[in-house]
Amino acid sequence: MRTRVLIAGLAAIGLVAGCAPAQNTPAASGGDEKSGTVRVWLFDEANRAPKEAAVKEAIAEFKAAHSGVEVDVQWIPVEGRADKFSGAFNDPASAPDVAEFGNTDVSSYAATGALADLTGDLSSWQEGADILPAVLETAKSGGKTYGLPWFTGIRALYYRTDLFAELGLKPPTTLAELTETAKTIRARKPELYGISVGGKYTYAMLPFLWAHGGEIAKQEGDKWKSTVDSEQAKAGVAAYANLLKADICPPEQCANLTGTQSIQAFAGGKAGMSIGGDFNRKAVEAGQVKGKYAIIPIPGTETGKIAPAFAGGNLLGVFNATKRKSLAVEFTELLGGAKYQEKMYVAMGNLPTLGSVQQKVAASDPSVKPFVDTLTAGTKFVPATAAWSKIDAQNVLPTAIQQIATGGKDPATALATAAAEMNKAFG
Repeated sequence: MRTRVLIAGLAAIGLVAGCAPAQNTPAASGGDEKSGTVRVWLFDEANRAPKEAAVKEAIAEFKAAHSGVEVDVQWIPVEGRADKFSGAFNDPASAPDVAEFGNTDVSSYAATGALADLTGDLSSWQEGADILPAVLETAKSGGKTYGLPWFTGIRALYYRTDLFAELGLKPPTTLAELTETAKTIRARKPELYGISVGGKYTYAMLPFLWAHGGEIAKQEGDKWKSTVDSEQAKAGVAAYANLLKADICPPEQCANLTGTQSIQAFAGGKAGMSIGGDFNRKAVEAGQVKGKYAIIPIPGTETGKIAPAFAGGNLLGVFNATKRKSLAVEFTELLGGAKYQEKMYVAMGNLPTLGSVQQKVAASDPSVKPFVDTLTAGTKFVPATAAWSKIDAQNVLPTAIQQIATGGKDPATALATAAAEMNKAFG
């Protein structure tokens, strides 16, 4: 998941990382009343007004089509979502009918038994076939679909066009060129970071890991095993950690940077490049580099290749405890449908999950193309297990990155430790 006050992250995000613990209380059975109030939880935003306006329009349309029905929206702070959702898992009476949550939380939330399986509902939904397959996979756990993908968060490479012109640089076409370009910028403009990235920016590191042929983990039967200590993964993580060096982005300044802080440095004119999401464009436009930047997909290890990006994003799901199952599903499909995905794109810059809407906005806004191209080239996701929330909350991978960047441990040792910690969480 990603968020703006956040994300990542998911998070933003980022993308928001899941951290609500799975509960073992049995899921409450709901009902299918056709009137009353549909309770909805949506994430709050730093600038909520445009999102709220789009949601209010959807509510008005829904109420007009359903006599005797009200919709009550509660805005949930992203930072406090863990306690809020845990409370709903433990006390179904306090649960909403519909809720927004990050796709990295799917497995841990599904494990509680509190979320409704929407597989059949989305299969019969008129717009369901338009959901991009790779994005739909991020809504699944154990073969079941627990949410309607509302928007997706894809990261790409932001770079300063004015600075590149001044220094005679060209956009990098490989990850190796990206590193060399960052070094050149830092050498000739020592007041700037060659590229602003951080040790706590997992979702910027993952394209490096995946581009080098590595994986986070592999599934063996019903269990997961970490593979971050493989040779390919070590090469990718080391390549990313090498950006957190004195000649690019000094570790004493960058080792603790998050995704939000990394993009803030770029927006503030303090870096020649950065890795940011489609959801970061409004923040960049509001910064000092407005009109002086461009975006390209993160390159792969070979010219012409695009590094796989993390498929972040948020979902709309339905709680099993709802007393108004049909109404909850209908509102979810309205708010998550083409009309309001496009309105949310205009309001917040959210990248749609429906293929037709995504192509429409890309045609009207060239800055969307790098993200669509990245999504089309193929994205990847975190292990679909509730254990990922624990691994993410414990900062297992950021710790390894920081250790490598600061010279505290070599890549092999740092990632062997990370793999052992991950396997402990996987069980």
